[in-house]
Parts: sequence; C-alpha cells; structure tokens
Amino acid sequence: MELDLKGKAAVITGGSVGIGLAIAEGLAAEGVDLLLSARDAARLSREAERVAGKYGVRVETVAGDVSAPEAAEAIVAAAEAKFGGADILINNAGTGSNETIMEAPDTKWDFYWNLHVMAAVRLARGLVPAMRRRGGGVILHNASICASQPLGYEPIYNVTKAALVMFSKNLANEVVGDNIRVNTVNPGLVLTPDWVKTAKELTANTGGNWEGHLQSVADEFAPIRRFASPEEIANLFVFLCSDRASYCVGSAFFADGGMLRTI
Repeated sequence: MELDLKGKAAVITGGSVGIGLAIAEGLAAEGVDLLLSARDAARLSREAERVAGKYGVRVETVAGDVSAPEAAEAIVAAAEAKFGGADILINNAGTGSNETIMEAPDTKWDFYWNLHVMAAVRLARGLVPAMRRRGGGVILHNASICASQPLGYEPIYNVTKAALVMFSKNLANEVVGDNIRVNTVNPGLVLTPDWVKTAKELTANTGGNWEGHLQSVADEFAPIRRFASPEEIANLFVFLCSDRASYCVGSAFFADGGMLRTI
C-alpha cells in the first residue's frame, strides 16, 4: 500500500528504543525525515545515525526529558529550525509505574502527569501553528490499554494514560478544522526492553526463566497468548500517519491481542 508520506517531517518523543524507535524506522522506510527525542543522548545519537544510514532520510535529535517544559521548548525550536515545523507529531515518551495511591507522594504524581500529559499539551501547543502553515498534519498519542482497563499495581500510570486519551479527544475536536488529525493508540502487551529487564529481575532468584515469566503474563492477559513486537504496534502508527486514515479523527485504537475485556 502506497502511503504517500515521502518528504514529510515527523517528531517522535521516546524515539531511541522500543515502540518509539520502531515507529521511527517505519516512518523512515516511507521516506519521512525525523526529529527524535529521548533522555539517553548517547543511545539517541547512535540510533539516529543507524536509521539515517539504513533508510537514507534525514534524522535530527534533541536529547532531554520531556517531562520538563524546557525539553518540549527545545524540541519545538529544533523542529522549526531544521524542518520549518513538522507534519507529524508522535507523543510516545512514557514509562510504567508501581505504587499504591495511599503511599505515592505528590512528586510522583507530578512527574507522571508532566511526562504523559503535559508533554503532549506543550508539544501540541508548540507544533500545531507550523502544521497550520504547512496545510495540516497528524498528531498521535501512544497511551495504553491501561487507560481503559487498569492494572492494579500502577494507578498513576493508569490515571495519566486515561487523561492522555481524553486530551487527545479534545485536541482532535479543536484542530480538525485545520486539517490536523489527532488519534490515540492503546497498546496491550508489547515486548519492549523494559518488559525484558523487569522479567529478568523478577526471575533472577528463581532460576532466571524470564521468557517463561513473560509467557505466563501473555497467557493470563492476552487471548492471542503472546506479546506484540514493537514493529507490530508501529505499523498501526505509520498507517494512521497517512491519508489512508483520513477519516480517523479523535479515536482510540486498541492493539492488544484481545486483552481488552469489553467492547
């Protein structure tokens, strides 16, 4: 399927690993130039150079933690300076949590609120004006199945991802008249380095069968009985970036292997 994305410019947060990196590669394969942001400057630079060399596209970087306002400002400034703005914004940066509501301090709530919600607010506020000048654009948010079906051990993650979905819906309604389409993707279980790291830690004292642990998680939660690869999730993002998805506005798309238990 021809997606007609060649020559467009995309900003991707959390773009050096996992789903964000897979999205970067998927868009690069379609000829999209990239501005990638992530906290680990060395890994970010290394992956940017690899993607640029592999796909022959331009890849710029901005290292920083998008939970901080100045990081979002730096991304917006770089997009303007390097590409004259952006056609695509992928708000992907995020991470899981582990706490109880009764014990989690305000500082933890503040961090996740800024990472999952305010980063998306700030980047939309900064990049939408250039999208308007360029004739339109696409904004996609990587939320989670936990926005609708929470996991009990991470209430802060659940709450902030749900808020991200609601922000996405409101933003979609506000900018659709500018030919800017906004949608959300809610992945289920995805085999990212974070999942592998956690599984290895949890099984270190019981034989180290981390693959077996992950399989048990998949067996319990996903009717498909496996984790998704980051590339499988990225495929949906790339499609939603294209005009092939031109009637998709303000929606939340689940890519969860049947994990969602409602309709």
